[in-house]
Amino acid sequence: MMTFVINAQVTSVGLIGSATANGWDADTPMTKVTDSTWTLEVTLKNGDAKFRADGAWAINWGDSKFPVGVGTQDGPNIPVFAGDYTVNFNSASGAYSFAVKSDIGIIGSATPGGWDNDTNMYILDSVNYFTIVVLKQGDAKFRKDDAWAVNWGSNTFPDGIGTQDGPNIPVAAAGRYRVDFNKASGEYKFKEVVDFTSIAVIGSATAGGWDNETPLTKDAGNPDLWKGVVAMTAGEFKFRANNAWSISWGGGEFPSDTASLNGSNIVVPAGAEGDYQVSFDTKSLIYKFLKIGNYQTIGIIGDATPGGWDNETKMIQDATDKSIWRLRTDLVAGEAKFRANNAWEINWGSGDFPTGTGVQDGANIPVVAGDYKITFNSTTGEYNFEAVVEYDKISIVGNAGPFGEWPGDDDSRDTYLNKDPNDANHWTLASVTLKDTPVNGGIKFRAEAAWAINWGAIDFPSGVGTQDGHNIECAAGTYKVDFKSDTGEYAFAEPSSTYDLLSSDVIKIFPNPAKDVLNVEINTDALKGLVNVTIFNIKGEQIKNQTMSVNGNAKINISDLQAGNYVLRVANDKNIVSKSIIVIK
Repeated sequence: MMTFVINAQVTSVGLIGSATANGWDADTPMTKVTDSTWTLEVTLKNGDAKFRADGAWAINWGDSKFPVGVGTQDGPNIPVFAGDYTVNFNSASGAYSFAVKSDIGIIGSATPGGWDNDTNMYILDSVNYFTIVVLKQGDAKFRKDDAWAVNWGSNTFPDGIGTQDGPNIPVAAAGRYRVDFNKASGEYKFKEVVDFTSIAVIGSATAGGWDNETPLTKDAGNPDLWKGVVAMTAGEFKFRANNAWSISWGGGEFPSDTASLNGSNIVVPAGAEGDYQVSFDTKSLIYKFLKIGNYQTIGIIGDATPGGWDNETKMIQDATDKSIWRLRTDLVAGEAKFRANNAWEINWGSGDFPTGTGVQDGANIPVVAGDYKITFNSTTGEYNFEAVVEYDKISIVGNAGPFGEWPGDDDSRDTYLNKDPNDANHWTLASVTLKDTPVNGGIKFRAEAAWAINWGAIDFPSGVGTQDGHNIECAAGTYKVDFKSDTGEYAFAEPSSTYDLLSSDVIKIFPNPAKDVLNVEINTDALKGLVNVTIFNIKGEQIKNQTMSVNGNAKINISDLQAGNYVLRVANDKNIVSKSIIVIK
């Protein structure tokens, strides 16, 4: 389908349909803004609508999506909900939007308007509101009259009860959602509106032939993007939706092109056999097949590395994903590149640091001196340098601490923890007495008796502290303390309790980085049986939470997470263990 309209032919645009005052009998005219853009302030009823040109049906636009979509010639009626609207339409592209006017809106980094502009919600009755909106992974809140005087938030997703000035709602995955909200109770619900339940590759070029499709996985950061690893041979294939032939895409060239609805089979030529990382965008219809190289070695080389430009430092290949390579090493200020098979024939570089995407014969990577955990994807070229920091001193400070006041940049009011001799990031204290202080109270952790590096959070007795986070509002009492300086994880427990932040050595995560599934191996009886598994982002916000039974091994689905760094926590009523993880897409 296409929006074929030549703008010179369009002298007027109107909105027509049962949702308008004139019904299907006459247009409600729109106001021309530019040669191809039109606007209208209008009150609409529950019903259907379409856009049309010059008061006739020869040129008309419709789509099944509301409040935002792209109309096509003779497309379906647009389903409209009652309300007062500003309607905008582009007669060149067919793009349209119905912006409702109401006293309740949703705002935040996950919403179309970011933190600057509310997306107003439709009025169902005196207290209930809803909207259908495309959200990104991020945060959101509800508020009244486009102002912060009255706002609602909570730390649970996809449903919960918002409270005045509550925390941001963590939208875990991008998608098209129906959002319902009750301004009397604060109750809310996010329900994803799914266009496709599955997208797959099928054909003689795939392992399953034309009888069994190879499914792809929806990207957490883009609901239109589907990805996977597929073994391809010489032959033909197509993409299809919902495990059926009613919707399929073909056409175009291999390995990358733009597909078309019901297009011809895509041909994989002889000699192109191999494993590929596949991506397909159901909106743009762009597909890409990136061949996964069968490299004997991957190394990092350059004057920033231990071997300089003469000798590369070998990386370690992931046991389950041959595209992923890792290394921990000390680097000096300088430049570096990745290369394959100890030769310059295949090498990757980029001008970005500490993360980026290397390309063949790209620029040298500018490196800042430090101790790093390095991850490289030899298929996509993506890389990440994660700085490893070890501290000499970690302490507890605050009005609720033993000294009863907040210190400056000195150590006169710090209560120091003890470094684990087997884990430089694990700190403990057998006993500390805390107070309950109502004014500027709480405590924080800090490094090197200074405020440059400190951790805080809203949770007690356990949580994940972040840089310059909230004061930890604690309950008065005597506790033993565990703290992890690499993840910010902390826990306070009764001194006689066996509750402990276990060493990260008792848990193995693979692959790490991971794309879709994390395999978790727990090597301690202290965490067998029913456990709570939580994933936090780098801001300390809870992204996923589930209870599961573990008997040594478990699998955790992370296909809905956006690429980035996270903390995985596994806990029962006595013990906690945490691990840094990297998600790649």
